[in-house]
Amino acid sequence: MFPTFSRIILLVTAFFLTSCSQKNEEYHEQMLVFGTIVDIKLWGVDDIKANQVMAQIRQDFKFMHQAWHAWNSGATTRINFFIANGKTFAGNPAVLPLIKRSMELSRLSGGLFNPAIGQLISLWGFARDDPPKGPPPSEDEIQALLTQKPVMEDITIDGITIHSTNPAVQLNFGGFAKGYAVDRTIEYLRDQGINNAVVNAGGDLRAIGRHGKRPWRVGIRHPRSEGILASIETTPDESVFTSGDYERYFDWQGKRYSHIIDPRTGRPAEGLISVTIVADQADVADAAATALFVAGPNDWLPVAKAMGIKGAMLVDKQGHIQITPGIRDRIHFNVDPLPPIQVSGALR
Repeated sequence: MFPTFSRIILLVTAFFLTSCSQKNEEYHEQMLVFGTIVDIKLWGVDDIKANQVMAQIRQDFKFMHQAWHAWNSGATTRINFFIANGKTFAGNPAVLPLIKRSMELSRLSGGLFNPAIGQLISLWGFARDDPPKGPPPSEDEIQALLTQKPVMEDITIDGITIHSTNPAVQLNFGGFAKGYAVDRTIEYLRDQGINNAVVNAGGDLRAIGRHGKRPWRVGIRHPRSEGILASIETTPDESVFTSGDYERYFDWQGKRYSHIIDPRTGRPAEGLISVTIVADQADVADAAATALFVAGPNDWLPVAKAMGIKGAMLVDKQGHIQITPGIRDRIHFNVDPLPPIQVSGALR
């Protein structure tokens, strides 16, 4: 699901960028959760309020991490045990909304975002804390799972009761749990009267309001070198998520195998090396980044339209970039010379 899950949550650093308890200043804190650094910035919040809010957010992230973990003992692994054994059971309230939302997003993606393929993810070695070293699984092993066709539509929910008609379904929410958690955190901040903030989970984020007099600015990682490929300034409520083959992968006999598995082939998706999504909600952006990566450089546009995103930027294996016109003017590239850029695929 996420790397380095052995540490549930660790407060890495917390510091103020200013020393006085006044508004219009930035409060900044980082924590390690979901196997990545979660960076939260609040603007225009006094120190006492910020400390109270962050204490609750740390508890919430710890709870979500434990409940949604795909292979350490917890609520999700218990659900997977019941599904594998053909049981009908009451869904844990910490996971049930996640299942419902993932079913909806999977349907919109045409099944390219498919959290039911946990067994395939495990087969490739990506359902553990340390990245795999290879070799890739055999074709017979892959086909044995593909023939069982686990999909989210195999799950039936009646009230709080869950049943699956397919024991091969194994839930792994790694394709959108970060986005779902970011959305819940933004909702909490707004409930607390905080309207200028950014919640950044390892470079994937949702930003609300402004950073003082200017918009929040987001860097987009270069998929093949150190540093930033581009940056984008966000609107007052916007999410920016990127999926790439550089996040979790292993090399075997000169070929890279990434953690983004195509549910149609049972193999790591090929054709793209990076997909950046701009959307209103973080969970949509997170799931769409996976779905478009799987769809590939030629078939992504219908999926993007179906999922209702605002913009996309895709980088293929040759380094060529496709970008939708709605966000082109807001993308500022940080590389020289510029790679070939094709503006196409109007979404709205």
